[in-house]
Amino acid sequence: MPTDLLPDQPRDEQLEVTSAEQFKALGHAFRHRLLFALGQRPATISQLAASLGAAKGTVAHHLGVLRDAGMVRVVHTRPVRGGTEQYYQRAARRLIVSPGHPGATGAMFGAIAEEIAAAADEPLLLLRHLRLTATQAERLRAALLDLVENAEDAGADEPRHGMLVSLYRQGAGPPPDPAAAPSS
Repeated sequence: MPTDLLPDQPRDEQLEVTSAEQFKALGHAFRHRLLFALGQRPATISQLAASLGAAKGTVAHHLGVLRDAGMVRVVHTRPVRGGTEQYYQRAARRLIVSPGHPGATGAMFGAIAEEIAAAADEPLLLLRHLRLTATQAERLRAALLDLVENAEDAGADEPRHGMLVSLYRQGAGPPPDPAAAPSS
């Protein structure tokens, strides 16, 4: 990385995903992997291709889609051997995806599954269902949000860890079986 590139280029705190173009950009798991990779520091197409094990053309294509959607941006350029090298960074530290868009949600979970599968050690992955009152659910949501928001980054010399936190209310489920209802 060139010494004149600052790893902490100013970026927005959060970007709320609302446009059709943004949802389309999030509809591919590889683009999520790019967003994960660009969450820490700027990187070039070559650096991203090497770290993600992908072809440079694939990275360039998907970065273009993310750039057109306003989700990544070029934060630094430098001349190299008759061309220009561009460093990309995520446009915002946090992306807020509005609920109810199944394509984006499915792609996001696909990208997370790839990250977990490639983990260096055994990941902690738990799924638990609880019956909660609205007050209990809100308290749990606030506690989880506080935990994630206040987790401190130890710095570039330490290994990166991914964190996935979710609290959701399950749907009503399948309708009851009328044959199983007691007769009167």
